[in-house]
Amino acid sequence: MSGRRGAARGAEPTDPDSPEEVSESERELFGGQLVYDTSWAQHESDRYQLNLRAMLRALPRLVGGAVGLAWRADRAATTRVAVAELLRGVCQALGLLGVNWLLTRLLAGGEITDRLRDALPVAVLLGLVAGLGAVCGALSTLAAGPLEPKVERVARERYLERAYQVEMAAMEDDDFHRLLESAQYGASSARRMIPHSVAVVGSLLSLVAAGAVLTALHPVLLPMLVAIVLPRAWATLSVSRRRYRSFHRWVQHSRGAAMLSRLMTDTDAAPEIRVHGIGPYILRHFRGMSVSQEAEQARLARLAARTELLAAVCTGLFTLATYLLLAGLLWSGVMALAAAGTAVLAIRTGTGNLDGLVRQLNYLHEESLYVGDLDRLLAESEDRRIPRGGRRLPDPVRCVEFDRVSFAYPGGDGEPVLREVSLRLPTDRGAVVALVGENGSGKSTLAKLLCGLYLPDGGTIRWDGVEVTELDRQEIFDYCAIVHQDHYRWPMTARVNTTISRTDRPVDERRLAGAAAHAGIERLVAELPKGWATLLSRTFRGGHQLSGGQWQRIGIARAHYRDAPLLVVDEPTAALDAKAEARVFDQIRALADRGQTIVLITHRMASVRHADQVHVLHQGRLVESGSPEELLADEDGHYRALHDLQAAQFRPVPAPRPADGGPTAGDEAAAPVDSGRQESGGGGELTGAGAG
Repeated sequence: MSGRRGAARGAEPTDPDSPEEVSESERELFGGQLVYDTSWAQHESDRYQLNLRAMLRALPRLVGGAVGLAWRADRAATTRVAVAELLRGVCQALGLLGVNWLLTRLLAGGEITDRLRDALPVAVLLGLVAGLGAVCGALSTLAAGPLEPKVERVARERYLERAYQVEMAAMEDDDFHRLLESAQYGASSARRMIPHSVAVVGSLLSLVAAGAVLTALHPVLLPMLVAIVLPRAWATLSVSRRRYRSFHRWVQHSRGAAMLSRLMTDTDAAPEIRVHGIGPYILRHFRGMSVSQEAEQARLARLAARTELLAAVCTGLFTLATYLLLAGLLWSGVMALAAAGTAVLAIRTGTGNLDGLVRQLNYLHEESLYVGDLDRLLAESEDRRIPRGGRRLPDPVRCVEFDRVSFAYPGGDGEPVLREVSLRLPTDRGAVVALVGENGSGKSTLAKLLCGLYLPDGGTIRWDGVEVTELDRQEIFDYCAIVHQDHYRWPMTARVNTTISRTDRPVDERRLAGAAAHAGIERLVAELPKGWATLLSRTFRGGHQLSGGQWQRIGIARAHYRDAPLLVVDEPTAALDAKAEARVFDQIRALADRGQTIVLITHRMASVRHADQVHVLHQGRLVESGSPEELLADEDGHYRALHDLQAAQFRPVPAPRPADGGPTAGDEAAAPVDSGRQESGGGGELTGAGAG
């Protein structure tokens, strides 16, 4: 397999986007070649097309962009860096001129003592200039050091502000989310642009100094300097482009191999790996994918060696020609020996600086791509931000009405998730309103629209007669609390995981204790190693991990601590046992009796027996509404059909009748259906039924 892969990858394609042979492991394990299709992969072609001419043409824009970022973060530090680099360039030019002056004094006629005496002031001056240049370099480093993290912080803050301020619909949009992914690298790239820009400016000033000295010594020396450096610059760009192409082609392949490695030590996968004997299979594919990666690195090394050898030969020939030219100028008397020595030093300085300039420009160009994504995100997100301001919510809110509401998720197949749904949710008195239906019927989507996370594509949502588009959305958010089935598990302390629902005010210890009692987590918290201060994440040392049911109760405590008038409960008992489930539903009923409006989302019919109103959704449409008793009474209704389907799972299967047709033990066991229900969950009809 590795031979086939190496052969397929061995010859560099002329078109970087041309398809390449898929390895056997990729085809078998992942269904085809692993290609990264989001984020920074979109910049592949920009990297491949970069050449020396384009790089030099982009130099003002790249450096100007970095200076703009630095200026926005800290103007004083930016000014200090600029002045220090400028003075350092001047010192380098003076140093080269001083060397020429020193050599002229040393190589002049007369006694050696007189020549040394004449050269001494020049040597002292050279020392002072070199010292000043070193001081300028240190000052530049001193100013640039704190400037870099400031630039990253400012850029990242702008990114994070837009990330949480945009509409949920924008987060669901594939193109915008791809831009959001790519732009996250813009902050760290902005930071790296600072040292790259400083290095570019420093190399450029040094190059200008060397070029000016060479031009002053003899005009033909400057073109020779360029000729010496061009092959090395070409080699640097060629090797870099090739490695960029390989990296972005192989990054997912490498991640796939790393994933196979992690699977071998994954706790969840460990039982099947051992029982089913999967270990050798994964190890074989890991070895094959790793060998393929090694073959690619060998290919790159061969190409790099060939390119660098060719560049070295060209550079050596041009260097030899330059030195022969200097010898000819010395032989003909056109140039003095001191000038020739200075020219050699300037050429060595110039070649080093030009080579560094090309490398730093290459790095600067790459980082600028991600900073450009960040700028584009800031521009595009301006139109996608959740509007600020608007009318205040009525006080009190008596009802929320959905009037022929339709909605389709952006970036989907275009099919509406909700279709002309009309219903009324009373909020002026405590009530449990249940939204039931099969998975995918639109229950959770309707709740997200209710909480203001999305705006309808069609129809209107009114809060006491005021359309949602006219209201201050932040007030709608403040009015609601949510308990998700898969609520987020913050990698923070137990205290923060509970109180994070109310970060707009200091922690209230009495409210925290009440939330813990409501969710039944007092004993859980007491048994944690550090109580409320226990870190609930094993990502960091000393962290503690909870079970799914424990996390579910933390989520319930979090919603209770928020203490919002409207509580949306989305499949709240999926990770709980039957006893804990019964307690949760009793608590939901108690909250409603105290005046809080509860919207209960579930596909389990037994969960809604205490609801005041039930709305049944099917394929995005509202098909029934009424009390549980009214809906059960309709033998042809959708709710009754779902209820009976789930209830049937708890009826014992009758044993086959004997040949004489007499009663059997199975018949007798099948009769008391209610007792079977009670045993399954304890607490009433169909408690714990959930297979549907």
